[in-house]
Amino acid sequence: MSDMITADLVDLDLSAETKEAVARSLAERMVALGRVTDLDGFLADVAAREAQMPTGLDGGIGIPHCRSAHVTEPTLAFGRSTAGVDFGAADGPADLIFLIAAPAGADDAHLTILSSLARQLMNTEFTDALRAAGDPAAAAVLIRGDEAAAPTTSETPATSEDPETSEDSVPASAAASADAGTAPAASPAAPGPASGRPFRIVAVTSCPTGIAHTYMAAESLENAGREAGVELVVETQGSAGFSRLDPAVIADADGVIFAHDVPVREKERFAGKPTVDVGVKAGINKPAQLIADVRGKAERGEVTASAKGGGTPVERAGESGDGYGTRLRKWLMTGVSYMVPFVAAGGLLIALGFAIGGWEINKAPSVMEHFSWTQVDSWGALLFQIGGVAFGFLIPVLAGYIAYGMADRPGLVPGFVGGMIASNIAAGFLGGLVAGLLAGGVVLAIQRIRIPPVLRGIMPVVVIPLISSLVVGFLMFVVVGKPIAEAQKGMTDWLAGLSGTNAVLLGVLLGLMMSFDLGGPVNKVAYAFATAGIAVQDPSDSAMKVMAAVMAAGMVPPLGMALATVVRKKLFTPTERENGKAAWVLGASFISEGAIPFAAADPLRVIPASMAGGAVTGALSMAFGATLRAPHGGVFVVPLIGSPFLYLLAVAAGVCVTTAVVVVLKGLRKPLAGTGTAEPGTTEGTTSATASEPKQPVAA
Repeated sequence: MSDMITADLVDLDLSAETKEAVARSLAERMVALGRVTDLDGFLADVAAREAQMPTGLDGGIGIPHCRSAHVTEPTLAFGRSTAGVDFGAADGPADLIFLIAAPAGADDAHLTILSSLARQLMNTEFTDALRAAGDPAAAAVLIRGDEAAAPTTSETPATSEDPETSEDSVPASAAASADAGTAPAASPAAPGPASGRPFRIVAVTSCPTGIAHTYMAAESLENAGREAGVELVVETQGSAGFSRLDPAVIADADGVIFAHDVPVREKERFAGKPTVDVGVKAGINKPAQLIADVRGKAERGEVTASAKGGGTPVERAGESGDGYGTRLRKWLMTGVSYMVPFVAAGGLLIALGFAIGGWEINKAPSVMEHFSWTQVDSWGALLFQIGGVAFGFLIPVLAGYIAYGMADRPGLVPGFVGGMIASNIAAGFLGGLVAGLLAGGVVLAIQRIRIPPVLRGIMPVVVIPLISSLVVGFLMFVVVGKPIAEAQKGMTDWLAGLSGTNAVLLGVLLGLMMSFDLGGPVNKVAYAFATAGIAVQDPSDSAMKVMAAVMAAGMVPPLGMALATVVRKKLFTPTERENGKAAWVLGASFISEGAIPFAAADPLRVIPASMAGGAVTGALSMAFGATLRAPHGGVFVVPLIGSPFLYLLAVAAGVCVTTAVVVVLKGLRKPLAGTGTAEPGTTEGTTSATASEPKQPVAA
């Protein structure tokens, strides 16, 4: 670690009062040594990581950290604050703050050293010595561990010297006990389910960057396991990958602990065991409680849902510790994501049907009764009617897969039934949302009922589909269906009555939503609103105007970034300029996600610029009265657009606005020649904003 931290990277009299100011103060030391090339870009990456989860730990420790393309080599800066700085820890401010900077492509050896430091932070002797250090050089020596100056636990040497051990398994003593089937000699054996051996636990720890929290949670769990007299083996799924625990060790385990904030990889390996599933911070702050919880589950014979397929789809793909609001959003987005292909296929077929057969094709008889191979109208009618069938699945698919996201496969039947009822009673998009949530909730309630073992085999095939469909059908037909249908009709009538200023304001709102998170939840809400309006046999003129405004605004962010990389190349990295080439095609195809690489690197400049352009385009599209029957396709469906030239003018105007705004914002940050770092004192307001915690989420 000798090259990672030096006395120049230590500040024992840190005066900053906020976590943003602390990060800036320590990062400036890295810039001065050439370890960071772009101060604002690096601070944006730090803030983005902080927004995912606070980095404060109990015991007065803050560990802001990130991987960044602006870091030239793995670097560690340390600051000691007398007043303390709030990093979100439950026990109060942090006085020991470590800023960890890892390059985007850091190698395994460097990450192993950083993980070793993370483990040391769990040692109170180490942190006490840092609080007592008298000068920066002494503190740097303590952190590096030179000449045994830094107190470490018995496991730390093995962690720092053996990359495989430190990165993906337990320290030497715990690993040896697992291999031998015995607990460490210093700990009394705790009674396990099998007479004569201790209780055995396997654990997995992981965090978004896999640098600090992952290994601190592992160290904390291992220490608590020794104190409790249990055998505890940890698999750390860190930045440099992971080595799988021996299947025999997992098979012999009596319980499982997941302490993670990203999905556990190959989670099915741990199926069939009592499991405690928490966020990574719980693994750091309350390991003894987690051990007690998993032992309690084992004693009661409880097996979690993960043993029967790894949890629901949302749980398998999401982060542990999610609140209800986050889970609700994920359930809804699950339904929308499965619905979108039906929207695209059905909508394009309908649009092509109109293009080939004319606007009266919706009144054509069924092609089963009349179809001529040589008549263009017959082919138009065929395309229109196939598209209509595909559109008919929108609401059932939306409801079915919302329920699937909540309750897995048992939720599909009541979800589809509820969605079809919503479609039949004209409850529309709102009815589909409610039906899906009701179906998932009913299935989850049924699954909580204790069932005699003899009946468990028929539960998923007969009992759950029967009872849940009956309950959901009753609720949709008798209780909530009519009010929802009336609300849907009111919204449709309001939309149809929009004109003049109101329509333009709606275009502004939809444009802002489409450009806010670039394919994320807000973007999807606006898109779903638009597609629901045209998902009928004869959509209103206002609904088609909304669809046109939404697609136009969604094309703006990637096209604006692509144009910016052409007109001001020096403001963008070589990688961003390459991304700009792809963004031309993605934007033209109505794929808003084409702007994500730019937003991820510089969210506080790119997102406002995208929103400005999207708002202009949405407003102009509504003002021009452009209409669109196809829900997707970008420039490739221009022939199907009403007022196509004005529509393209609206898109071009928004693209120019986005380009101008992002160029101006990036231009305020003047790079120093040869370094790419911000010139001190040139734009104080801009750099301060960059260091702050980002307020706009960037969708992946």
